[in-house]
Amino acid sequence: MTDKLVPVSEVLGRILLAALFIPAGFSKISGYEGTQGYMEAMGVPGMLLPLVILFEIGGGLLLIAGYQTRLIAAALAGFCVVSGFIFHFQPADQIQMILFMKNIAIAGGFLLLVAHGAGDYSLDVKLKHRKFPLQA
Repeated sequence: MTDKLVPVSEVLGRILLAALFIPAGFSKISGYEGTQGYMEAMGVPGMLLPLVILFEIGGGLLLIAGYQTRLIAAALAGFCVVSGFIFHFQPADQIQMILFMKNIAIAGGFLLLVAHGAGDYSLDVKLKHRKFPLQA
């Protein structure tokens, strides 16, 4: 019974991880100026915001599809750690430290995807098993 739940759990895990990034990317679009100001106040150039938005939305969608999952998961893990240190690592502020640890925990989930891949229900697996015309 549990063997049948593994592929479904893999898809749901990818969806749940992406569920944090896709809405965050769209919220940065609607609150562009405020987000840009916050980034700059934390020492991050505001001109990086379009890349962050593209990365969050695009990375989340690629994660759901299970395309280039190990690469995307590694990049998102790094993003979580770096953004956690930049925006949330404030040992004197308990709320910020909880947010920091959330980022670290999410990075851990991404590292599991790096280690194990997207699973059976993914474009990675579908494309791996596809025979292309020029292949022997």
